[in-house]
Amino acid sequence: MDEKELARLRQMSVYEQELFDQGYRWIAGVDEAGRGPLAGPVVAAAVILPPGCLIEKLNDSKKLSPARRLALEPVILEQAISYGIATVNHRIIDKINILQATRLAMMRAVAKLRPAADYLLLDAMTLPVETAQKGLIHGDALSISIAAASILAKNHRDRLMEAMDGLFPQYGFAQHKGYPTSAHRQAILQFGPSPVHRRTFRVK
Repeated sequence: MDEKELARLRQMSVYEQELFDQGYRWIAGVDEAGRGPLAGPVVAAAVILPPGCLIEKLNDSKKLSPARRLALEPVILEQAISYGIATVNHRIIDKINILQATRLAMMRAVAKLRPAADYLLLDAMTLPVETAQKGLIHGDALSISIAAASILAKNHRDRLMEAMDGLFPQYGFAQHKGYPTSAHRQAILQFGPSPVHRRTFRVK
């Protein structure tokens, strides 16, 4: 690992290191994938990394190619003290709205952590739980543990949408993962919504 990359990763670890210095042991980064799509679930992941964990090329999932995200996933899983991944499906999204569904997915992911987190770092969110926490604007680019969670959530959701593509190939889920591309909007207009589309989201 070159010095520039090492410096970048250390900068992304500042929030975690400050919390370790304060005596917290199990600091979980929490992030989601799938708030914006017209179809499919929202997925959240929570990841506890050990102190001093610097995974080369780790970054906000949106800044990484699909190949890079997939390559980083087994490294994150190997290095993590604990991780949890949870989904909330399109029916619940329609029932309680996407913001509340995202919080629900995050709480489910956090609940899977063993040991339980004693501090949460979240990407621009807070959760109605007693665990100490901080929401960071653009947290997936500022925190190494949130970035790790963003990758796990994105990869998991992508696989779910690729599976849905096999069930409903006319919508092109494998390509756009349910996001509102022009091709996706046109498919909805042509074929109508599929059983996994979010009925409360506007197509146009």
